[in-house]
Amino acid sequence: MPIYNAPLKDMDFILNDVFKADEFWQANENLAHLDMATANAILEEMAKFSKNVILDLNRTADEAGGAQFSNGAVTTPAGFKEAFKQFAEGGWVGLGASEEWGGQGMPKMLTVLADEMIWSANPSFMLYPLLTVGAGMALNDRASQAQKETYLPKMYSGEWSGTMCLTEPHSGTDLGIIKTKAEPNADGSFNVTGTKIFITSGEHDLCENIIHLVLAKTPNAPAGSRGISLFIVPKFLVNADGSLGERNAVAAGSIEHKMGIKGSATCVMNFDGAQGYMVGNENEGLAAMFVMMNYERLSMGIQGIGAAEYAYQNAAQYATDRLQGRAATGAKTPAKPADSILVHGDVRRMLLNIRANNEASRAFAVYVGQQLDITKFSTDEEAVRKANDRVALLTPIAKAYLTDKALDSTLEAQMCFGGHGYIREWGMEQCIRDLRIAQIYEGTNGVQAIDLIGRKTTKCNGAFIAEYIAEIREFAAGLEDALAIKAAVLTVCGELEALTQFVVEQSKADPDFSNSVAVDYLHAVGLLSFTYMHARISKAAQPKPEAFFQNKLVLAQYFAAKVLPDLAARTQRIKAGAVLVMQLPEEYFTAQA
Repeated sequence: MPIYNAPLKDMDFILNDVFKADEFWQANENLAHLDMATANAILEEMAKFSKNVILDLNRTADEAGGAQFSNGAVTTPAGFKEAFKQFAEGGWVGLGASEEWGGQGMPKMLTVLADEMIWSANPSFMLYPLLTVGAGMALNDRASQAQKETYLPKMYSGEWSGTMCLTEPHSGTDLGIIKTKAEPNADGSFNVTGTKIFITSGEHDLCENIIHLVLAKTPNAPAGSRGISLFIVPKFLVNADGSLGERNAVAAGSIEHKMGIKGSATCVMNFDGAQGYMVGNENEGLAAMFVMMNYERLSMGIQGIGAAEYAYQNAAQYATDRLQGRAATGAKTPAKPADSILVHGDVRRMLLNIRANNEASRAFAVYVGQQLDITKFSTDEEAVRKANDRVALLTPIAKAYLTDKALDSTLEAQMCFGGHGYIREWGMEQCIRDLRIAQIYEGTNGVQAIDLIGRKTTKCNGAFIAEYIAEIREFAAGLEDALAIKAAVLTVCGELEALTQFVVEQSKADPDFSNSVAVDYLHAVGLLSFTYMHARISKAAQPKPEAFFQNKLVLAQYFAAKVLPDLAARTQRIKAGAVLVMQLPEEYFTAQA
């Protein structure tokens, strides 16, 4: 039976020692209500919920075929409804939401860790509250006061849930060509008509109302993305006193039969003149929705961390228990018929790869969370500017690099099991199936890479990455020379600086260059970021004599020696340019000979 125990000690270390969270919170009057004792209590409670309530539901939901659809209604897997009620009553939906609307006002650098535990234990379950939180963020940022008062308290209490309805059968990444229409009514409402696909939690039985945020075009809207508006379209209309009224003309037409996350209902949603209410200004819907999208993209990275942590724990436990062969240096457990497979260097290589990436990923998620907290809570305009630039630069890394490395990690964890990793009962094959979507939804990882190299790098002539490298250099300069990771950090900074200059120059000279090398560049920046995280971890761990901390110094050395060399290969592929990628004619790709 698969296991999971929340890595609370590492989470405390990352928050308290690496990022000095208590000092950061106490220095900001908007966060001074929080201290480490409270933070740890929150994480401990989430650890219990994840392990004791939703972990087993993950396996049973998958085995039973996941969410079920019949006559327009969706039934969630057995146990989900009770678990969601417990989750909502515990205040978890609104953990990071404004206290004004019934939330707890917790900072992002804390909520990323709470979210990681849910992603580890049950990713399908996590998707139900996740979309509600994102929709709430978009409403809090752009909706009118009356709209906020009507919807946000019920959403954060878990009585109602939320969705985002963007994609259409013909329109995925290119939202400018959506066909969903919104016709104005005399009372200020709109009739919304169209079909949306891939709608997470579009229909379910967990709560009494679902608040859809829908992208649509009004009559005579400008062409392209400039003509998109955002609308609230509730499943049940809401009366003036806040009670539920009649059923709106929106319904699920079907649910998708997916590779993984089967417990999550992914719906085709039909809007047949459904009553909707515009959010914010006309033709500014895409900007409003991106408030939500950026949140979801970081969440996908956290999904990756959760899956990779779950996979590591199970693989490490299996490797400890599995007896097979003898150590090359002689029997380690002569009283047993064989040694554990942990004596074999290849098994250790895989586990160390996973752990080196997991610990850097967790630190990186908290780092990005801290930048988001600065943008939200700080009153220092320059600090907010820098943090906004950093979030813009690193959101594609948080989404794409973390999920790419997580899939690598789950595959290596599966390999530790040998043939048992391919068998359902051990949980590894489900873990891989559930995680695969994280590289695809909320903008594929290729699209994230194009965003990074285009809008976030070449468009600003590398200004964002230059400021990031300057921060990393300054940090590395303060490290003791005895820390082996110091030299690696400084070397990578120089290599990324030169590589970025090359990318900017080549992108101007060759229109095809950026798209052709984007993924390699994203991985290069990801490697820079992980080296930085291992440096921060090493600095915090160095003065602590306990094995838990000293082992982190060894892991950082392993990362620098065994993982970081991938940067050289990425650099070589980038410098090879776009010619070999683009020179073959389109017919080549469909030709049979």
